[in-house]
Amino acid sequence: MALAHNLGFPRIAHDHALQKALDAFCAGELDEAGLRAVARTLRASHWQAQKDAGIELLPVGDFAWCDPVLTHSLAFGVIPERFGQAQGAAPTVHTLSDLARGAAHGQGTTQWFDTPHHYVVPQLSADQRFTLSWEPLFEEVEEAKALGHAVKPVVLGPLTYLWLGKAKDAGFDTLELVDRLLPLYDDIFNRLAAQGVEWVQIDEPILGLDLPQDWKNAYERVYNILQRAPLKKLVATYFDGLAGNLGLAANLPVDGLHIDLVRAPEQYPIVLDRLPAYKVLSLGVVNGGNVGAYDLDSAFEVLRHAAERLGDRLWVAPSCPLLHGAVEQGGDHCVDSKSALAFAVQKCREVVQLAKAASAPELAVLQKTAA
Repeated sequence: MALAHNLGFPRIAHDHALQKALDAFCAGELDEAGLRAVARTLRASHWQAQKDAGIELLPVGDFAWCDPVLTHSLAFGVIPERFGQAQGAAPTVHTLSDLARGAAHGQGTTQWFDTPHHYVVPQLSADQRFTLSWEPLFEEVEEAKALGHAVKPVVLGPLTYLWLGKAKDAGFDTLELVDRLLPLYDDIFNRLAAQGVEWVQIDEPILGLDLPQDWKNAYERVYNILQRAPLKKLVATYFDGLAGNLGLAANLPVDGLHIDLVRAPEQYPIVLDRLPAYKVLSLGVVNGGNVGAYDLDSAFEVLRHAAERLGDRLWVAPSCPLLHGAVEQGGDHCVDSKSALAFAVQKCREVVQLAKAASAPELAVLQKTAA
């Protein structure tokens, strides 16, 4: 039976509740406890919306006050000295707010791949030290589990995080920091396992890029180290096909691989042939990035074939996390929260429809629809 899952959900609310709460917090009109209460309510609502749509494995850790990269920077203690963070002190929402405002005033944001979103660029130095100092991921797992949800925590992969960072020192490659960063991932995965988590999603979208050879070489070594943690790991790639990294990604020592079949449908038969027999294959057949017409019948044909080959090892998902989706109105990107959430819920329903159809094709009644 194909499993329906989601890679990530928008953090916004129909009435811009989170942005209003953040504005009130920055203005001193709302304390941190009040801000966190708003976020908890939103997360609970969004998890329930996905569950009601039929999603079986819910993403946790996709929520971000600003952007997911900045969330990871705080988790790893990557905070520029100019923000006055005391050595060893745990960051707070105030720290995050200061970093986000500083970046917005010209201190380092750039486009998140080819989406309309931006992220705060990690500033990394040759003497960088990492420390696990930000707890929301573990708190959110407990929140979701307490509400009775089956969860799949989401983390940005170590190599993608370092690739997205900026070297502060001339002649320094951020890849040199990977061995200092890996113990934090090991700690994260072990803590999640202790919370009863079975699967973790590790986002590695840079596998869709033309990477230098030393970065390619790092992948197998890094994931051989990370496989020691007692969790099943799904490496998620999106925004492009794997191209020259296809064999590398298919053979990483992990338990599953997600591929984007909206951007690169041609990679499906090659990945299927190269995937080891024990691995889950998650197929991103629903367009998670844009509003646009596509044919669910065509997606079903791919899934029907995959179901025959993979059986229970087939997962179905949007092509990319829905928090990176663009809502188009009148041809322009917009961030209308009501439309964005409706878009995300619609995509979840399409994923579920396809997963059910792939599992029971004799019962499938598919219609073409605008996605």
